[in-house]
Amino acid sequence: MQIYLSLFATFFKIGLFGFGGGYAMLPLIQHEVVAAPHKWLSMTDFIDIVAISQMTPGPIAVNSATYVGYTVSGSAWGAVVATLGVCLPPLIIMLLISKFYLKFRENHYMEMVFSGLKPAIIGLIAAAALTLMNSHNFIDYKSALIFLAVFAATVYKLDPIKLILASGLAGLALY
Repeated sequence: MQIYLSLFATFFKIGLFGFGGGYAMLPLIQHEVVAAPHKWLSMTDFIDIVAISQMTPGPIAVNSATYVGYTVSGSAWGAVVATLGVCLPPLIIMLLISKFYLKFRENHYMEMVFSGLKPAIIGLIAAAALTLMNSHNFIDYKSALIFLAVFAATVYKLDPIKLILASGLAGLALY
């Protein structure tokens, strides 16, 4: 029972402070499940979770919470509890914002709050990108070449689905 409460509290906190979407939540998830408080997973396990969460349909934060919940508790209930924990705060916040938005949308203080959140969200997304750029993902020069090729292709706005498939085929051929 303790693990379920801990999973819910952890992912509730992540959902509460995870402004900017799933990628902005990744550093929070990593801090909570890999680093200091819980150390439920290794960095390698976390990177695997991120990869699986990106490949499966749905938001990355929800997929990560589901996978971590199941992995840590060993049951589907852990997945449900963690997923509920990460989804409940944004739902409550959006309900409150939508209720009061029309009334306060031209309020100077609300504009200042949203202006302050924008750089923080960009910082969290950049932190997620930097978190994933480590020796667990770049195992040799071939993996770095795949990354650079896909990164260069995104500059030309190529179809991301085709890039994912090409990366998978390159990995299959090279490894």
